[in-house]
Amino acid sequence: MATYTLLINGRNYTADLASDTPLLWVLRDHLGLVGAKYGCGIAACGACTVHIDGEATRSCVLPVSAIGNSGITTIEGLSEKGDHPLQLAWDEIDVPQCGYCQAGQIMTAAALLKNNSKPNDEEIEQAMSGNLCRCGAYHRIRDAVKLAAEKG
Repeated sequence: MATYTLLINGRNYTADLASDTPLLWVLRDHLGLVGAKYGCGIAACGACTVHIDGEATRSCVLPVSAIGNSGITTIEGLSEKGDHPLQLAWDEIDVPQCGYCQAGQIMTAAALLKNNSKPNDEEIEQAMSGNLCRCGAYHRIRDAVKLAAEKG
Protein backbone atom coordinates (compact mmCIF):
# COMPACT_ATOMS: atom_id res chain seq x y z
CA MET A 1 0.00 0.00 0.00
CA ALA A 2 1.11 3.52 -0.76
CA THR A 3 -0.43 6.92 -0.19
CA TYR A 4 -1.48 8.70 -3.38
CA THR A 5 -2.54 12.30 -3.71
CA LEU A 6 -4.61 12.80 -6.83
CA LEU A 7 -5.81 16.04 -8.40
CA ILE A 8 -9.37 15.25 -9.45
CA ASN A 9 -11.78 17.87 -10.73
CA GLY A 10 -9.53 20.60 -9.35
CA ARG A 11 -9.45 19.15 -5.85
CA ASN A 12 -6.78 17.06 -4.11
CA TYR A 13 -7.78 13.64 -2.79
CA THR A 14 -5.56 11.34 -0.75
CA ALA A 15 -5.98 7.57 -0.51
CA ASP A 16 -3.95 4.59 0.63
CA LEU A 17 -3.98 2.09 -2.21
CA ALA A 18 -2.14 -0.77 -3.83
CA SER A 19 -0.10 0.60 -6.73
CA ASP A 20 -1.93 -1.58 -9.28
CA THR A 21 -5.41 -0.39 -8.28
CA PRO A 22 -7.17 0.81 -11.44
CA LEU A 23 -8.16 4.46 -11.38
CA LEU A 24 -11.80 3.50 -11.97
CA TRP A 25 -11.93 1.68 -8.62
CA VAL A 26 -10.18 4.57 -6.89
CA LEU A 27 -12.80 6.97 -8.24
CA ARG A 28 -15.82 4.79 -7.56
CA ASP A 29 -14.94 2.75 -4.47
CA HIS A 30 -12.57 5.01 -2.57
CA LEU A 31 -13.73 8.52 -3.49
CA GLY A 32 -17.43 8.10 -4.30
CA LEU A 33 -17.15 9.58 -7.80
CA VAL A 34 -19.41 7.12 -9.59
CA GLY A 35 -19.98 8.84 -12.95
CA ALA A 36 -17.42 6.69 -14.75
CA LYS A 37 -18.84 3.20 -15.13
CA TYR A 38 -17.38 -0.30 -15.27
CA GLY A 39 -18.23 -1.83 -18.61
CA CYS A 40 -15.68 -4.35 -19.76
CA GLY A 41 -12.52 -4.02 -17.68
CA ILE A 42 -10.27 -4.20 -20.75
CA ALA A 43 -10.56 -0.63 -22.13
CA ALA A 44 -12.70 -1.78 -25.04
CA CYS A 45 -16.07 -0.12 -24.34
CA GLY A 46 -15.36 3.42 -23.10
CA ALA A 47 -17.84 3.48 -20.20
CA CYS A 48 -14.98 4.33 -17.82
CA THR A 49 -13.56 7.25 -19.83
CA VAL A 50 -12.13 10.19 -17.87
CA HIS A 51 -9.64 12.88 -18.85
CA ILE A 52 -6.01 12.72 -17.81
CA ASP A 53 -4.50 16.13 -18.51
CA GLY A 54 -7.32 16.72 -21.01
CA GLU A 55 -6.91 13.44 -22.91
CA ALA A 56 -9.70 10.87 -22.96
CA THR A 57 -8.39 7.86 -21.03
CA ARG A 58 -9.86 4.51 -20.05
CA SER A 59 -9.73 4.41 -16.27
CA CYS A 60 -10.45 0.69 -15.90
CA VAL A 61 -6.93 -0.30 -16.98
CA LEU A 62 -4.90 2.67 -15.74
CA PRO A 63 -3.13 1.84 -12.47
CA VAL A 64 -3.13 4.63 -9.91
CA SER A 65 0.68 4.45 -9.81
CA ALA A 66 0.85 5.63 -13.45
CA ILE A 67 -0.97 8.91 -12.84
CA GLY A 68 1.77 10.87 -11.11
CA ASN A 69 0.97 14.58 -10.96
CA SER A 70 -1.50 14.52 -13.84
CA GLY A 71 -4.85 16.23 -13.48
CA ILE A 72 -7.92 14.01 -13.67
CA THR A 73 -11.35 15.19 -14.79
CA THR A 74 -14.42 13.02 -14.39
CA ILE A 75 -17.94 13.64 -15.66
CA GLU A 76 -18.65 15.17 -12.24
CA GLY A 77 -15.98 17.79 -12.92
CA LEU A 78 -16.87 18.60 -16.51
CA SER A 79 -19.06 21.46 -15.26
CA GLU A 80 -20.30 22.46 -11.83
CA LYS A 81 -23.94 22.85 -12.84
CA GLY A 82 -24.24 20.24 -15.59
CA ASP A 83 -24.26 23.01 -18.17
CA HIS A 84 -21.31 22.01 -20.34
CA PRO A 85 -22.34 22.42 -24.01
CA LEU A 86 -22.21 18.64 -24.46
CA GLN A 87 -24.41 18.00 -21.45
CA LEU A 88 -26.94 20.54 -22.73
CA ALA A 89 -26.82 19.06 -26.24
CA TRP A 90 -27.24 15.53 -24.84
CA ASP A 91 -30.39 16.73 -23.11
CA GLU A 92 -31.70 18.68 -26.10
CA ILE A 93 -31.19 15.78 -28.53
CA ASP A 94 -32.47 13.31 -25.90
CA VAL A 95 -29.48 11.03 -26.43
CA PRO A 96 -29.66 8.51 -23.57
CA GLN A 97 -31.83 5.47 -23.47
CA CYS A 98 -30.43 3.40 -20.62
CA GLY A 99 -27.73 6.01 -19.94
CA TYR A 100 -25.04 3.57 -18.85
CA CYS A 101 -22.41 4.61 -21.41
CA GLN A 102 -23.26 8.29 -21.52
CA ALA A 103 -20.62 9.66 -19.12
CA GLY A 104 -17.91 7.92 -21.15
CA GLN A 105 -19.46 9.13 -24.39
CA ILE A 106 -19.57 12.73 -23.16
CA MET A 107 -16.00 12.63 -21.85
CA THR A 108 -14.73 11.28 -25.17
CA ALA A 109 -16.69 13.95 -27.04
CA ALA A 110 -15.34 16.68 -24.74
CA ALA A 111 -11.76 15.64 -25.52
CA LEU A 112 -12.61 15.69 -29.24
CA LEU A 113 -14.11 19.19 -29.09
CA LYS A 114 -11.18 20.47 -27.06
CA ASN A 115 -8.85 19.49 -29.92
CA ASN A 116 -11.25 20.08 -32.82
CA SER A 117 -13.97 22.64 -32.16
CA LYS A 118 -15.78 22.01 -35.46
CA PRO A 119 -15.49 18.32 -36.33
CA ASN A 120 -17.25 16.90 -39.35
CA ASP A 121 -19.32 13.70 -39.24
CA GLU A 122 -16.36 11.49 -40.13
CA GLU A 123 -14.16 13.03 -37.44
CA ILE A 124 -16.91 12.61 -34.85
CA GLU A 125 -17.51 9.00 -35.82
CA GLN A 126 -13.79 8.24 -35.76
CA ALA A 127 -13.29 9.85 -32.33
CA MET A 128 -16.36 8.17 -30.86
CA SER A 129 -15.82 4.75 -32.46
CA GLY A 130 -14.18 3.31 -29.35
CA ASN A 131 -17.20 4.01 -27.17
CA LEU A 132 -19.91 1.37 -27.28
CA CYS A 133 -23.58 2.09 -26.73
CA ARG A 134 -25.69 -0.93 -25.87
CA CYS A 135 -28.82 0.91 -27.00
CA GLY A 136 -27.43 1.93 -30.39
CA ALA A 137 -27.91 5.69 -29.91
CA TYR A 138 -24.96 6.46 -32.18
CA HIS A 139 -26.83 8.81 -34.54
CA ARG A 140 -28.13 10.86 -31.60
CA ILE A 141 -24.66 10.93 -30.05
CA ARG A 142 -23.22 12.27 -33.32
CA ASP A 143 -26.01 14.85 -33.56
CA ALA A 144 -25.41 15.99 -29.99
CA VAL A 145 -21.67 16.39 -30.59
CA LYS A 146 -22.45 18.48 -33.68
CA LEU A 147 -24.94 20.61 -31.74
CA ALA A 148 -22.46 21.17 -28.92
CA ALA A 149 -19.81 22.19 -31.45
CA GLU A 150 -22.23 24.69 -33.01
CA LYS A 151 -23.20 26.18 -29.64
CA GLY A 152 -19.75 25.67 -28.06
